[in-house]
Amino acid sequence: MLHIVKSINSILWGYILIFLLCGTGIYFTILLKGVQIRKFKDGFKRTFGGIKLKGDAAGKEGMSSFQALATAIAAQVGTGNLAGAATAIASGGPGAIFWMWLSAFFGMSTLFSEAILAQVYKEKVDGEVTGGPAYYIKKGLGSNALAVFFSISIILALGFMGNMVQSNSIGTAFSNIFGISPIFVGIILSIIAAFIFIGGIKRIASVTEKIVPIMAAFYIIGGLFIIIRNIDSFIPALKMIFVGAFNPKAATGGLIGATVKQAVRYGVARGLFSNEAGMGSTPHAHAVAKVKHPAEQGVVGIISVFIDTFIVLTITAFVILTTGALDGKTTGITLTQNAFVKGMGSFGGYFIAISLLFFAFSTIIGWYFFGEANVKFLFGNKGLLPYRILVVVFIALGTTLEVPLVWELSDMFNGFMVIPNLIALIALSKVVKKSLNEYENLK
Repeated sequence: MLHIVKSINSILWGYILIFLLCGTGIYFTILLKGVQIRKFKDGFKRTFGGIKLKGDAAGKEGMSSFQALATAIAAQVGTGNLAGAATAIASGGPGAIFWMWLSAFFGMSTLFSEAILAQVYKEKVDGEVTGGPAYYIKKGLGSNALAVFFSISIILALGFMGNMVQSNSIGTAFSNIFGISPIFVGIILSIIAAFIFIGGIKRIASVTEKIVPIMAAFYIIGGLFIIIRNIDSFIPALKMIFVGAFNPKAATGGLIGATVKQAVRYGVARGLFSNEAGMGSTPHAHAVAKVKHPAEQGVVGIISVFIDTFIVLTITAFVILTTGALDGKTTGITLTQNAFVKGMGSFGGYFIAISLLFFAFSTIIGWYFFGEANVKFLFGNKGLLPYRILVVVFIALGTTLEVPLVWELSDMFNGFMVIPNLIALIALSKVVKKSLNEYENLK
């Protein structure tokens, strides 16, 4: 079973999805005339002009634009930001970061489009505003079968298996650094998660609007501290990225025997996997934002990709490269941990464990919420209690089971949900273009 799923993933993530996701981003960048550049300032103002640690309470009518952004970022900024950049560099060389940036640049236009469609096709289920790809696939594309396929895929990929992966990362980190039993960590995580889930959209919005700015600031300040301490290595690190994008062996003196193809593949795949542009996950958060026009949330969506990739992922990459932690042997979270220990001393290990707790737990909240929107789509509110119970059980189990099959299945269902989402995005591109034109005419 593991061998079969791995084979499917190597085809899905190795070639098909990278091509489709990047192609969609390029298509929307051209169609919308570089919307991610033209509307970046607008998005920045709308995002940081509305930042509050305690905004208006969310409810049946949805949440504020900033709360929706915080929920989206909670899901985007996860273990991928710590382990993903390290995996990309270790497998594809420093040049992978260049391709990560390029894919994120095009991904900004994709997420802009997803947020608009989520707003246009949102609806009320049992009196509560909800939305996401399942809704625009069914109403816009007119395909209930594809919508159901998407919903089942995302509930399995994120709500169940994905959250096992996130809790497993927390359990492993706390076991290694603090010597705490993973199952004990799992029980505590489950209790806190259950408390948040029971509170519904109101409590989820309240938690994410507080946790996201704090965790982002904590990690950014820590990362910048290390980069500034090693400022002499900053320009050489930048050179390694740009040289390595086209000549990986020259960038590291042959330390990593990567090819340009590997640099592209790992950079693009890890970048897209982290910022989730085109994957159909974050539109669920943008759908419930209370805005006057769909494009208002679209421009905020642009900023979410920018924060995830160009700030958080990039800081991880520069910490690894400026501290000289890249040794050709370690990868993933271990490589990131080594880099922070080199930069901060023994405290670096604790810093990463704390960051991982924030990043992974906020992702659990975001992914639960995305799954919830699809449970509502399939079963209405009556499906929520069984879903909540199952997610809480999976969170606890995830800390004790490091089953490679769970990780691979999560990747596979992640891949499955991308395909119907991209079909709908391309088919409904005229709706996106029309909405952007209306928005620009309002100004």
